[in-house]
Amino acid sequence: MKKWFVKNKKTDYKLLAKEFGISEIVAKLLVNRDLVEEEAIKSFVNPSYENLYNPREMKDLEKGVMIMKQKIEDGKKIMVVGDYDVDGVISLFELFTALKRCSADVFYDIPDRINDGYGINTNIIDKAFEMGVDTIISCDNGISAISAIEYGKKLGLTIIVTDHHDIPFVEKENGEREVIKSMADAIIDPKQEDCKYKFKALCGAGVALKFIEVLYEEMGIDKKEAYKLIEFAAIATVCDVVDLISENRIFVKNGLKLLSETSNIGLKELIKATGIENKEISVYHLGFVIGPCINASGRLDNAKKGVALLLSENQAEAAKLAKELHDLNVQRKDITIQGVERANEFIEKNNMTKDKVLVVYTPETHESIAGIVAGRIREAYNVPTIILTRAKEGVKGSGRSIEGYNMFEELNKCKELLGKFGGHPMAAGLSLEEHNIEPLRKKLNEITTLTDDDVVPKIYLDMQLPLEKISYDLINKIGTLEPFGKGNSKPIFGEKQVTILKGSILGQNKNVLKVKIMMKNGIYIDGIYFGNIEEFENIVIDRYGVEELDRLYSGNSRIKLDMAFYPSINEFNGRVSLQVVVENFR
Repeated sequence: MKKWFVKNKKTDYKLLAKEFGISEIVAKLLVNRDLVEEEAIKSFVNPSYENLYNPREMKDLEKGVMIMKQKIEDGKKIMVVGDYDVDGVISLFELFTALKRCSADVFYDIPDRINDGYGINTNIIDKAFEMGVDTIISCDNGISAISAIEYGKKLGLTIIVTDHHDIPFVEKENGEREVIKSMADAIIDPKQEDCKYKFKALCGAGVALKFIEVLYEEMGIDKKEAYKLIEFAAIATVCDVVDLISENRIFVKNGLKLLSETSNIGLKELIKATGIENKEISVYHLGFVIGPCINASGRLDNAKKGVALLLSENQAEAAKLAKELHDLNVQRKDITIQGVERANEFIEKNNMTKDKVLVVYTPETHESIAGIVAGRIREAYNVPTIILTRAKEGVKGSGRSIEGYNMFEELNKCKELLGKFGGHPMAAGLSLEEHNIEPLRKKLNEITTLTDDDVVPKIYLDMQLPLEKISYDLINKIGTLEPFGKGNSKPIFGEKQVTILKGSILGQNKNVLKVKIMMKNGIYIDGIYFGNIEEFENIVIDRYGVEELDRLYSGNSRIKLDMAFYPSINEFNGRVSLQVVVENFR
C-alpha cells in the first residue's frame, strides 16, 4: 500500500493567477513545483527563446570559445570527445556539427563502455596525439578526468571541458571537502561553485548548446542558427532525466515542435524504424523510444553508431543504421528482462527482502544494463538498489536510489571497500573487488538511517478535486504545463469516497483495469488503471468481501474507494470523452 500526502503550500493563489494570467489551479500546481519566483514563473508560462539566459555568464565559457575560435582560424586539428549515453552522443553531435559549420578541422571519438570506461582517458588522448590533434573539447564528461587531462597537458594538448556533472572533491581527515580541479585550459560546468550562471540543471547537450551560441556569435554566425540544434538538446534533456524547468523546459517544449518536422535524415529513419511515424512526438517517445535506441548502441555495440546516424546524409545508410539501433534496443530489452529475473532470484535466495539497501551480485548480467536493472528492482522494492556484475577487471555496478537516501554520500562512507565510485544522490556507479561485496552490503545496511516508513511508496497529491469539476477546459489548462517529467511531474489529484459501479479487465496481457464511476451529480465517467490489479482486488475484498468483487465485475456494485488520479481525454474510434487515469486506490 502506498502512503498518500497532499501538498499544501501556502500562498495567495488568486493574486498569482491574476498577475500571470493563469487559472488558480494552474497557479497552485506551479507553486507545488516550487515555482514561486517571478522570473521562474514567467519562463515556465512563456518558454520562449527570449527567456534563455546569457551563456556568457557561465564560468570559462567565453574563455573556451575564444580558445576554440583561435584554433579554428589557425587550422588546428580539433577532437570532440563525448560519452556513450544519449546525452554524450547528442552533445558530441551538436559540437561536431557546429565546429564543421565554423569550418573547423574536426574529428570525434567516444570511449568504449567496456574497454575504456567513462570519459576522457589516456587511450583516447594517445590516439588524438598520434593523429596530430591540437585541441580536445569534451562534452558530457571531463570534469572528473583529473589524471587523464594532466597526461594530455604534458603531451602539449589544449583541452577544453564542457560538462554538467557534480564537481569532484577529496574529503580531508577533519571532514572538510576540497574541490579537485583539472589542468584543462577552460572548464565549463555550471555546477562549479564560482560559476554565476543562473541555471545549474542543464544536461551535457544543454551546456554544449550554450557554448555553440557564443561560438557562432564570435565566428560571425547568427546565434539563432544554434537554436536549430534544440530538437537534439530536447532528446538529451529528457533522457538524462534533468528537471524540466527553466531552460530545460524551453529546450523540450520547443524541441518537440522542431522534431515533428525534423529535416535530419537519421532521426527521420529512426522515427520510421520505431513505428512512431505520423504520431505526435511527445516526451514519452523521446524517453522510451528514440532515446533508448541511441543508448543501445553505447550499451551493446559502440556509441559512434548513434553519432553516425545523426550525421548521416544518405537515406539508405541512415535506414540501415536506424534498423541496427532499433534491433539493438530490442536485444537490450531482452537482456534487461533476464537481468531483472536474475536479480529477483538472488534477492529471494539470499533472504534479502528485509534489507533497507539492496546490494545484488549477478555476474552474468551485462554491465551496460546494470543501471537499468537497478532502476527496475528499486521500483519493485522501493529501496536503494545496487546491481553488481563481473567486469574485465573485478566487479562493476550501478545504483539507483529513493527519495531521502543520498546514494553518493552513503557510498562515500564505505569508500575503503570500493575502487572507483561517483554519482549523485539518486544514482551512482562503482567498482570493487569481489570479496568486498558482502562487507559493502552489510555496512550500507548497518549505517543506513532509513526506517520502515521511509521505504513505503508515497504518492503526493497536488490537491483534492471533485470529479464533477473535470472539464475539457480544465484539462486544456493543465495541458499548458506540459511537457511533464522530472521536476515538473504530471499533476495528481485526489477524491474521497468515489462510487465505482463496474470493473472490467482489458488488454492482451489482462493488465489494464477499466472502471465505471458515478460522480456526485449522477453523471458517469470512465477510469483507467494501469497499476497492480491484484492489489486493487485485495483492497476491495478486505473492505467489502469476495462477493462484492464479483458484483463489481458483473456491473452491479456500488463500492466506495478513495482515488488518486489525473484527468484526461479519451479518443477512441472517433469518439471523444472525458476520463480519469487512476494512479492509486485506497
